[in-house]
Amino acid sequence: MIGMRTWLDVADNSGARKLQCILPRGGDLGLRAGLGDIVTASVKEAIRNRAIKKGKVVRCVIVRMRKNRAARMALTSGSIQTRPC
Repeated sequence: MIGMRTWLDVADNSGARKLQCILPRGGDLGLRAGLGDIVTASVKEAIRNRAIKKGKVVRCVIVRMRKNRAARMALTSGSIQTRPC
């Protein structure tokens, strides 16, 4: 889960390389963000001569995380299955 002040790597060609999360929107009570959630972030590192400069505040979508979502879903779905009679 992504919280405030989390450093993020950028996965597009906008010119930003690293972001720092300012405000996660969505998730548990708005305190944490996960896959598909929108976050507000500040650009901390950027490529020269691009549209997005260092210090700009941007809104972005979380598209990739370290923990595998499918593995977590398999664990939770496996724990609630019932045995056939």
